[in-house]
Amino acid sequence: MTNPTLFTIIVVVAIVIVAVVGMLLLRRQRTAKLRGSFGPEYDRTVQERGDRARAESELERRRKRVEGLTIRPLTREDRARFSDAWSKVQARFVDDPNGALTEADQLLGEVMSRRGYPVGDFEQRADDISVNHPRVVENYRKGHAIALRHGKGEASTEDLRQAMIHYRALFAELAGSREMTAAGEGVAPAEKERKIIG
Repeated sequence: MTNPTLFTIIVVVAIVIVAVVGMLLLRRQRTAKLRGSFGPEYDRTVQERGDRARAESELERRRKRVEGLTIRPLTREDRARFSDAWSKVQARFVDDPNGALTEADQLLGEVMSRRGYPVGDFEQRADDISVNHPRVVENYRKGHAIALRHGKGEASTEDLRQAMIHYRALFAELAGSREMTAAGEGVAPAEKERKIIG
């Protein structure tokens, strides 16, 4: 083997090694970025899809879809109106858990719609919510699962209470109740909420 041929082989091997290392680093960065953005939703999607690459493609697809939507914050008036409605739904739970759960689900749909999220199929709504609210989307899924069981007559009053707690976490995130609590606007005191629901 001549020196130029050996040199060419070494250069080609070096280029291949650099390309492979670069690809692995990019893949790790993508994984880290998605895991950081989606939190527990990343792990849930990997488990559901059974393959990290497919799960990451799915999460990227969700992100692109939501980037195409016009998601907006609620106005101060909308936040106050929705918070008042939520307080009434929670208070209704004591006398009518079934009706309160149905109203809570409808109210979440109204808040999502007002924020700019499409409100069609449940799975699509949950996927869309997971992009900007990955830490609470699991609450939505759990609350919805209980509501489905309730529709079949398989949920107890305690289950309905748990569904309301799950829905409340998503509502607080979507309606900006955390900011309103800090500002003292339109939100029932936490102590009052605990007495009603949890």
